[in-house]
Amino acid sequence: MTLEEVLIQKFAERAQCTGNALEEVLLSAKENDCLTVGVYESAKVMNVDPDSVSLCVLATDEEWECDIALQIHFTLIQSFCFDNDISIVRVNDMQRLSEIVGDKTGQLEDAHCCLITNPADGSWEDAALEKLHLFCEESHSLNDWVPEITLLER
Repeated sequence: MTLEEVLIQKFAERAQCTGNALEEVLLSAKENDCLTVGVYESAKVMNVDPDSVSLCVLATDEEWECDIALQIHFTLIQSFCFDNDISIVRVNDMQRLSEIVGDKTGQLEDAHCCLITNPADGSWEDAALEKLHLFCEESHSLNDWVPEITLLER
């Protein structure tokens, strides 16, 4: 096994651990009113105050994979995030993401994009969010610009 293969394997193992961190951050952001859910709602927040956005989560699954309009939105959102130094990750289980960020029924019509924002007063800090930022930085060093995180089933 080459050094590069070892690094990629260790990185893949860390990617699974980041699933827990992502769920923790999403739940904490929801409790602290620092979560925006939906493609259009997220675009509005990024347009009005891009400096407040800390993390962008894009979600899709097999059902939506061939939706050209959604893929165009994703491309534009990714570009905006790169231009504004916003960490960005992708999850491949939109249903699980909807369960985490949705209401008690867990039903959301549009959970394709979620933003974690920082409150203006800076009162909310989260260690798990820092882990996700580090994960994104490490991903970039391996030329993985939009790393995928697996959300664990509960």
